[in-house]
Amino acid sequence: MKIISQNKKASFDYFLLDSYEAGIKLTGTEIKSIRLGKCNVNDAYINIRNGRCYITNMFIAKYDHGNIFNHEERRSRELLLHKKEVLKLESRVKLEGITLIPTKIYLKEALCKIEFSVAKGKKNYDKREDLKKKDLSREIEKSMKQSSY
Repeated sequence: MKIISQNKKASFDYFLLDSYEAGIKLTGTEIKSIRLGKCNVNDAYINIRNGRCYITNMFIAKYDHGNIFNHEERRSRELLLHKKEVLKLESRVKLEGITLIPTKIYLKEALCKIEFSVAKGKKNYDKREDLKKKDLSREIEKSMKQSSY
């Protein structure tokens, strides 16, 4: 499994509840560009329309050796999920008021997969609390390291 792109900011901005794996419906130049590592999911989100999941605002750079049939960089791309999964996600989004956030893109056995999470937004005080915990754990690690010498 080769990780192409990660959304590191997602865990800071959201409480990640469940994670799912899905395929992406891509064109030829898009997959070539992804294999070169020229994609980004930081600003992307997933919405559900007409019983299908679409990833919106995912950036895939134009392929350098492409011709006039090159792809649009930020078009909506369909995610390949089972119908039961889509219905389950759709009901959770409507009832609980949560969002679907992509966390990473990777290649798995020559196929491009995306991992996305069911997420609930954090408030500013939650983010500050996470930063405090992170700083505290870093200081504890540092003191443990110094005491071992």
